[in-house]
Amino acid sequence: MVAVSDVFYYALHAQELRAIIQWKTWHDPPHIRQEDQESASLKECFRFLNMTSRSFSAVIQELHPELLVPVAVFYLILRGLDTVEDDMTIPLQKKDPILRDFHTTIEEDGWSFDGNGPEEKDRELLVKFNVVIEEFKKLKPEYRTIIKDIAKKMGKGMADFCEKAEQKNSDLETIKDYDLYCHYVAGVVGEGLTRMFVESNLANSKLLERPQLQESMGLFLQKTNIIRDIKEDFDDKRRFWPKEIWSKHVDKFEDLFDPGNLEKALNCSSEMVLNALVHADECLFYLAGLKEQSVFNFAAIPQAMAIATLDLLFRNPNVFRTNIKITKGQACRIMMDSTQNLGKVCDTFRRFARSIHKKNTPKDPNFLKISIACGKIEQFIESIFPSQSPEAVIRQQNAEPEPVAVVDAEAASEAKWDTFYMLAAVMVTMILISLIMIGVATYFGARFDLVFSELKAKIYGSSTPSAAESIKQQYDHGEL
Repeated sequence: MVAVSDVFYYALHAQELRAIIQWKTWHDPPHIRQEDQESASLKECFRFLNMTSRSFSAVIQELHPELLVPVAVFYLILRGLDTVEDDMTIPLQKKDPILRDFHTTIEEDGWSFDGNGPEEKDRELLVKFNVVIEEFKKLKPEYRTIIKDIAKKMGKGMADFCEKAEQKNSDLETIKDYDLYCHYVAGVVGEGLTRMFVESNLANSKLLERPQLQESMGLFLQKTNIIRDIKEDFDDKRRFWPKEIWSKHVDKFEDLFDPGNLEKALNCSSEMVLNALVHADECLFYLAGLKEQSVFNFAAIPQAMAIATLDLLFRNPNVFRTNIKITKGQACRIMMDSTQNLGKVCDTFRRFARSIHKKNTPKDPNFLKISIACGKIEQFIESIFPSQSPEAVIRQQNAEPEPVAVVDAEAASEAKWDTFYMLAAVMVTMILISLIMIGVATYFGARFDLVFSELKAKIYGSSTPSAAESIKQQYDHGEL
């Protein structure tokens, strides 16, 4: 059921409502999952996928049939690893061997794990992990090899950092440590997916020769999530922001959440955003190497969401108060733009990079570096999609309007009329519902004539007894 707050929000943000309707109505998936042909264990895997992933579930289920099940199983296996690593109730001596041996565990028939704390949201996945193993063993040997290799790298990396945190009673000290952690939990995922894309012949094999592009795809997403989740992680007694960054601004990590240190905290968060932005141009470069539409959608949507999230997080004090996210309407608009082509994705990156640059302030110690990072994104986009052409130069010399400007003006006009039609439809629907309710109430004996008489009497101050008073006098026999 739609919440009242949502009704008011979308009444004031009609463009977002329009984006949601467009996505629900006009989005045409490149491929449709054939549920009627799936085994019971595979259906259970997709249930876990929907349960554990808010952002990846939909795009995974629209993937090319060759990659649909391998990528879904790959995600669930890595999610299982992450669920063990994230659970602070599991002691290190028990957690360490599970992480390091997970790549062999996924070949053990019937294996499951019920050692997570009762509050762990993805606990059920590991309790019924046997269905994931069953589907893993049905995959092609090439995909199984890739998944095992990545699970081995990720499990080892996670175990090393858990051991380090236990010994030092702290988390990440340097930016190098931060990048290495992000590599193990996200960078290797980019490597595994790229190997799958190339193995299926749905991506350019040259991507394997540029490991830094795969790395940036993973790090850009992971660093965005770490910035966004700082309050939630702090409440869970975890910290992933490197000391090398936050110690420039405050003495203790806890000081970031002190309202008296708000300006220092915002400068710290902007430096974290800067650290993530350096990967943006390489993400766009990577997307240019994807050949098939569903694979492009799968890779492009999360990256576009990430740049939009960074814009939302940039110099936003709410980062230190709660977990903030882009709205559903904004997400639908981004998905509409990101499922078309690289040019549209670049437009999205340019739009949010400009928004970050606009919010940048000279008071920030990293003002110049942030400006350069935003400019670098625009420069890269300009190199692959030049805004100037010989025809454009001639039009400028002749003071002729740009065709794009004309198209944009037409699109804006169309958007205004679409918004008007949507609001009119909402009003008509509300009026029809009200009339139906009044009709039903009248049928069951409601006396609206009494209501109108009472209102008339109050408005005009009539001394004549109202209809209600007349009825009362008619049946009032006094005291018996």
